[in-house]
Amino acid sequence: MIGHTENSVVIDAPLDFAWMHTNDVASWPDLFSEYASAEILGETDTTVTFRLTMFPDEQGRVWSWVSERTPDREHLTVRARRIETGPFEFMNITWTYEVVSPDQTRMRWVQDFRMKPTAPVDTDWMTGNLNRNSRTQMDLIKLRLERRRRQVVGFDDVASNRHRGGDLRTMVAPQNVGATSGFCGAVRLKPGESVSEHYHPYSEEYLFVATGELRVDVNDDQVTVPTNHALLIPRMVRHRLTNSGGSDALAVFQLSPLAPAPHLGHVDTEPGPGDATADDAGLAVTG
Repeated sequence: MIGHTENSVVIDAPLDFAWMHTNDVASWPDLFSEYASAEILGETDTTVTFRLTMFPDEQGRVWSWVSERTPDREHLTVRARRIETGPFEFMNITWTYEVVSPDQTRMRWVQDFRMKPTAPVDTDWMTGNLNRNSRTQMDLIKLRLERRRRQVVGFDDVASNRHRGGDLRTMVAPQNVGATSGFCGAVRLKPGESVSEHYHPYSEEYLFVATGELRVDVNDDQVTVPTNHALLIPRMVRHRLTNSGGSDALAVFQLSPLAPAPHLGHVDTEPGPGDATADDAGLAVTG
């Protein structure tokens, strides 16, 4: 007898967000309630090998095993199998993803397995157990991913990007909250500090100065943006930001729509801090 289970859940999140977070195996202890740890043992271009360790059961036993997982982003499918099978003769799992709407993704798990004759439970019992547990874990993943989309993000909660100058933080983005139409963040600049010249091939930029004063070089022109004022920077327009005031400046930015890929979003036209020469910067496309 071969055991078979099939369960699905609709997550209120875009496909890319659901795919990225549910396939980040190292973060599974933050998604599932049953895993105490997930250790990545090896990765290739196509497959990740990892060890999952569960929390102790009622008898104090700790179950752990090694699996491998092969995502196929083009076909929205992931195939996994246990390498250390434990009480199973085999355990194969297929995850599939389906776009329900721009902000909804259906995730489906199919498990095919058979228990060893020496296992403490039979295949029929395990089928019922896996069905119950799959529904529990899927509901939990749905809850946790949807909460991530609603998280409040602080300036200090995200990494600083100083590539172009200043202290720039992207705070609301596809990666952390599943934004689909653009991203936004803030940049702090000390007096005289600049963000080096660049342009956005695909996105308009909306700039709001919350504190201080900025001089913005827009192509071959200059404008001053004081506190509580905003500026539109059209796509393909070169621009450089400079704190022209006597105190720290804080500016909020939003870019929309998204570029086809993150590394296509910005084109540098002069070197940022730490770049060797202008010739090295050229018209390099950067993230």
